[in-house]
This record gives sequence, structure tokens and C-alpha cells, in this order.
Amino acid sequence: MIDDTVPAVPVRGLFETHLTVSDLQRSITFYRDTIGLELGLSVPNRNCAFFWIGGAKDAMLGLWSIGTMPIGLTLHIAFNVDLKDLLDAPRHLRLKRITPLSFFGEETNEPSVLCWMPAASIFFRDPEGHLIEYLAILDEEPKPDLGIIPWNKWLASKEEYRR
Repeated sequence: MIDDTVPAVPVRGLFETHLTVSDLQRSITFYRDTIGLELGLSVPNRNCAFFWIGGAKDAMLGLWSIGTMPIGLTLHIAFNVDLKDLLDAPRHLRLKRITPLSFFGEETNEPSVLCWMPAASIFFRDPEGHLIEYLAILDEEPKPDLGIIPWNKWLASKEEYRR
């Protein structure tokens, strides 16, 4: 029986997540050279690699090779970024020949805003097809009734509010 009077251990954040990949070396190159994560450890005999997110020991991404299996999973992870970097992300991604995507998977040049948080984000796919997100929490009041909208509509909604 579970004792509901015992408090849960407070969770401060997510430390690590893992993705499966079919080509470990290609994924190492992508996350190191394109995303800019620091390779913490590569374990060739186990076909895996670990990257530091932020600084060493802040958070970690593990990549695990699934070998030559014809099927795999596509997963999603989000990286917390500064708003100024997020607003420049579409240009930056295009320079690296990566298509920036909206929340709805459409090619875009601006972030989507998840108004219930609110947070702005840009999505893109890694070489394995995993959905990667750059996300910046906005220091503003949530507007859940607006749903998920493009950045320009979020800015317009702020103007309407000021009037």
C-alpha cells in the first residue's frame, strides 16, 4: 500500500535523455558539430556516446546504436535556449542546411509560441528523424486561449493587449 502522507522527492529538472540511432558516427558528428554539444564519452564496444548539455555535469544526452535494424523509433527532445538565440535559430539552421519547422511540422522562418506556458520554439529533425526542439520560456503571462501561434501573431497579441 502506498503511503500518501509521505511527500515525493522534489524533482529539480531533467538530467538525461537517450535516443536510438542507426548510424552512431553520423549522429555523433551531428550533435557535436551541428548542434554544438560537447562529447563527454564514446563507448565503441557498446555502440553508444554521451554528450554534455550546457556544461559538463549539467545535463546529458545518450545516443545508442540500434545497428542495422530496418525499423526504429523517432523521438522528441527539447533544448532550453535563450530567446535571442531562438529568434536567430531559423537562419542558423538554414546555414547548416537544416529545415526549421513550426510546431505543426511546416517549414518556417519564425518560432511557434505555445501560449499556455508561454514558450517559443523552433523544431527540426536530426539525421535519424528525431524531432529536436529549441525552446525559450517567455517571461510573460500565459494566454492559453490563443493556443499555438506563430511568433508574429504572439507579438501582435501583445500589441492588442497594450491598447
